Amino acid sequence: MQNELLIIEDDVQIIEMLQNYLMKEGYVIATALDGMDGIHQFQQDRFDVVIVDVMMPRLDGIEVIKRIREQSAVPIIIMSAKDSDIDKVTGFGFGADDYIVKPFSLVEISARIKAAIRRATTYSPAASSTDTDASLSSDHLLIFDRLSIDLNNFTAWKDNVDLRLTAKEFEILSLFATNPKRVFTKAQLYEFIWKESYYNDENVINVHIRRLREKIEDQPSNPRYIKTLWGIGYRWEG
Repeated sequence: MQNELLIIEDDVQIIEMLQNYLMKEGYVIATALDGMDGIHQFQQDRFDVVIVDVMMPRLDGIEVIKRIREQSAVPIIIMSAKDSDIDKVTGFGFGADDYIVKPFSLVEISARIKAAIRRATTYSPAASSTDTDASLSSDHLLIFDRLSIDLNNFTAWKDNVDLRLTAKEFEILSLFATNPKRVFTKAQLYEFIWKESYYNDENVINVHIRRLREKIEDQPSNPRYIKTLWGIGYRWEG
């Protein structure tokens, strides 16, 4: 089955360049030239990745991300000419999974898309209709009091309510939950989750930990699950 991408970008030349290249890569492409049209397109179909520019008419990219996050955990890649740490942290803070700076190479954005799809893809074991319940064994379903984490289906619930985690948030949560009591430094978290060398980019880590705590903790400022070890890193206390 072909993966479907939604590209929301007001530069027609960039749209055409991406569309021509990514269609040759085997993707089905939908496009929108402004934020409002992008939201409309998103509501009409199911997409595997959304690529969104920040500066757009009618509705900017940050507002588009906020609206998408209200209804979906689909991977979102920001594509922007703004390359400051503040801009990146803002994008991640509102729920983006990745950030690519213009100008970019087509090979790079293709690799980012593949990585986003790989992280978000559900890897469920084959099961017949008669043993569906058996596929949720204790190896795949982690339960911490009111918090449940399904490692196979990349979902988490609190009090039976879907937390609608982004791909990055789920990766961080599953890394912690499957390594209880282990201390992770910020550099280790960055290298495990972003698969890149760490350059003291604390803001990215801080924003994702804060957003994750807001979803899983009763009191994010006094967390029960993700503990901060000042000057060292974080540890799962579930």
